[in-house]
Amino acid sequence: MIKNEQRKLIDIGCQFSSGYAFKSSDYTDSGIPLIKIGNIQNRIVKIELEGDYFSELKIDKTIEPFLLSNNDVLIAMTGQGSVGRIGKLKLGENQRALMNQRVGKFICDEISINKDYLYYILTTDLYQDYLFNTGSGSGQPNLSPELILQTEIPWFEYKTQKNIASVLSSLDDKIDLLHRQNKTLEALAETLFRQWFIEEAHDDWEELTLDEVITVKGGTTPSTKESSYWGGNIYWTSPRDLSNHNSVFLFDTDRKITEKGLSKIGSGLIPVGSVLLSSRAPIGYLAITDIPVAINQGYIAIICDKIISNNFIYLWCKTHMEDIKNAGNGSTFEEISKSNFKALSITIPPENKLKEFDKLIKSIFDKIRTNKRQTESLEKLRDILLPKLMSGEVRVKH
Repeated sequence: MIKNEQRKLIDIGCQFSSGYAFKSSDYTDSGIPLIKIGNIQNRIVKIELEGDYFSELKIDKTIEPFLLSNNDVLIAMTGQGSVGRIGKLKLGENQRALMNQRVGKFICDEISINKDYLYYILTTDLYQDYLFNTGSGSGQPNLSPELILQTEIPWFEYKTQKNIASVLSSLDDKIDLLHRQNKTLEALAETLFRQWFIEEAHDDWEELTLDEVITVKGGTTPSTKESSYWGGNIYWTSPRDLSNHNSVFLFDTDRKITEKGLSKIGSGLIPVGSVLLSSRAPIGYLAITDIPVAINQGYIAIICDKIISNNFIYLWCKTHMEDIKNAGNGSTFEEISKSNFKALSITIPPENKLKEFDKLIKSIFDKIRTNKRQTESLEKLRDILLPKLMSGEVRVKH
């Protein structure tokens, strides 16, 4: 591997600014969203619909310097598990955002250092580990602007930096396009479901319980103290796998178990095509399995072996999520039991109506699956290329 010259950010035209200490008393229900450390996810900055906002009317000369622009590269400067996390802000047309305290923004001179190039470097595993470890000293994890600007990165001439960033951006643009297409397709599927089975529902359709139309299973966690249960090649999932999930389908899991571990789970492997619903803390994560998978106790697995299809029940759960949550209980944290879930009522249309809908909706879900598979391939290609480009092992011509 070719080793490239390393230079500190502070020496190559990079500056840094930190956010403003907004007070909770300034928060409003609408206005300009505040970007906090929790909004900075892996590679992206997520603007929460139910997040904190600041009134447009209160923007003055004190606040204006903390307004953010589209494609700003931000870093979480503190937080257990989040310190050093990098994200790029994506704003809609005419949308604005404000930078809260303990969030930092990189300012590149675009003469010696390119912002997109810097973004791709800092999102590699190597630099994410470096920033995390640098900020995770004794006490509260924390990164100062001075520490951040001492970071050394591979340095190329500005033109080469732009070429490298251009290659990676083209992959990210395609990934983003597929993500947005899938969101549109899923919204279309939900709209069709509401139209067919809520807005145009008939009074004479049959009223049943979920227990009569699906099979429900639960799961468990093999002892984490027993090493022989873990590290195998059998997929095992907890709702944590879905916490930042952006797809209808589940293709992989963070942890794997062995055959010994699987023997400790009474429900065994949940078949491909099952619908997973997180049943506690929080209720409501949803996915359709595209792999055989074992589940932990935080799920209700829905197996469609009776009357309705997995696509139908997935959309039914999305549409009736408030009813599902209202059926939950628990003094420590919100939870819905399998028995309470199975007792929920569901209106079932005639068989020919179900078949007609399934035929229509299948093409939409198949396209969502294909797009997600393509997205994963592009992400793998990007992640393979990235360190090779940064090291100079792979060169890019303009």
